[in-house]
Amino acid sequence: MTTFAVRPGGSRQLAGTGTLLRFALRRDRLMIPVWIAVNALMVLSMPGTLEGLYGTPAERADLLRQMETNSSLRAMVGPVFGDSLGALTAWRVGIYAGALAAVMSLLVVVRHTRDEEESGRQELVASGMVGRRASLTAALLAAAVANGVLALLVTAGLAGQGTTGALALGLGIAAVGMVFATMAAIVAQLTESARLARGLTAAVLGAAFVLRAAGDSAASDGSSVLTWLSPLGWLENLRPYASERWWVLALLAGAVALQGAVAYALAGRRDLGMSFLPTRPGPASGRLGSAGALAWRLQRGGVLGWSIGFFLAGVVYGGMTDGAADLVGDNENARRVFERMGGQSGLTDAFLASMVGMLGLIAALYIVASVLRLHGEEASGRAEPVLANAVGRVRWAAGHLVIAFGGAALIMLLAGLGFAVGYGKQTGPILAACLVQLPAVWVVGGLAVLLHGVLPRAALAAWGVAGAVLLIGWVGPALDAPRAVLDVSPFGHLPKLPGGSMQWGPVAVLTGVTVVLVAAGLAGLRRRDMST
Repeated sequence: MTTFAVRPGGSRQLAGTGTLLRFALRRDRLMIPVWIAVNALMVLSMPGTLEGLYGTPAERADLLRQMETNSSLRAMVGPVFGDSLGALTAWRVGIYAGALAAVMSLLVVVRHTRDEEESGRQELVASGMVGRRASLTAALLAAAVANGVLALLVTAGLAGQGTTGALALGLGIAAVGMVFATMAAIVAQLTESARLARGLTAAVLGAAFVLRAAGDSAASDGSSVLTWLSPLGWLENLRPYASERWWVLALLAGAVALQGAVAYALAGRRDLGMSFLPTRPGPASGRLGSAGALAWRLQRGGVLGWSIGFFLAGVVYGGMTDGAADLVGDNENARRVFERMGGQSGLTDAFLASMVGMLGLIAALYIVASVLRLHGEEASGRAEPVLANAVGRVRWAAGHLVIAFGGAALIMLLAGLGFAVGYGKQTGPILAACLVQLPAVWVVGGLAVLLHGVLPRAALAAWGVAGAVLLIGWVGPALDAPRAVLDVSPFGHLPKLPGGSMQWGPVAVLTGVTVVLVAAGLAGLRRRDMST
């Protein structure tokens, strides 16, 4: 097994870090800015939105009283610690901004560590004068740069609400991102697969969200033990704009330092390309006798994880439906936001439609990740042995695309079943509302197929498409964005179910667009050279 060319010890362990950092930032010159922009715009747009929703002291006081007794909504967004616009902003988007920073960070670290080793590029880099820990250091520094820029934008953008609170929120979000960056660095040492490293770190993030939700549901002041077991719970207990607890930042910094030390220790104890948890060899025949079976084996873990997550999300959102109606009450501004997201129906139907729409937007992330598994297989060289046999490119790609598009249908169906369990009413209409999201989800997937087939080097730009769609869907209605802006997203053309009328025209058009995009992408894949 190839080892590094530089002997351990001293500063030579980090030789070449600066060059690798510049290279990492250059490679991520599109991905990182998109993630930062989506996250920052979500946070910075919130004060104006909240001022329109809760413009008077009486409305804010009523919100605080409602949140003290509404455990289901506390599970979704956390407790409220103050009635200023800054405190309400930290309450409404702080947890989600921290989670987005965590996802960005784990993607960056895994891409520049385990992904590089898996593809074989790190072996070429390591043959030069590069220190043993230079790649890991560069990956963590790239994540630190991204989180630092995000913290600066949040702090500067919210300074008008109070500089101290803005600084606390910005640093807290960035610190959560770095907690998961160092966690991803550890997992990247333990596994041989970049896909598994991303999946395991994302699973830890999901567990952190569940722990925080359970803790906040049980206690209205963030004091639950379950809340304190989650880094997202630490972020909310930092309490920006509400008598900040600066010592919580020390807790986050300690976690970053400890996890970073563990990652560095593990990196010094293994050979390049190896791991502490080797991948179990699979059978060469039987269930893997076809390209579709191989694709299923590669993606079944992801499908299972997304399926469980969407079902549980449906249960949670369904259970809080009645509580959301109570929270909005007579607040006409809040009612209008829900109606812009979910249609001009009753408040309950509008809330259900908006929550289903949010899950549809998240499903777009699933389908992009699943489609881009094609890109990962091709870039790593694993596709070549498969295609060297009696397997055509279209047949090989079709195996993954069936899982991507069929998996999107499965997770939305399970989300609908979760809503039915949590809400206990309108099972048929809610299932229809979930399934009607699929044409828009498939359009995003079709764009990913097109990019991979025609412009493989730009395939990762599909994440930018998904991020833009997510931003429009989440922030657009709250800002009362013009119809022309909302229509840029395929989700803006869907009928608002339940409560609205079914419109088959847009559904058929979006489905047709998907067919054209997928066909064009597969045609491009057939004609171009592989791995170019």
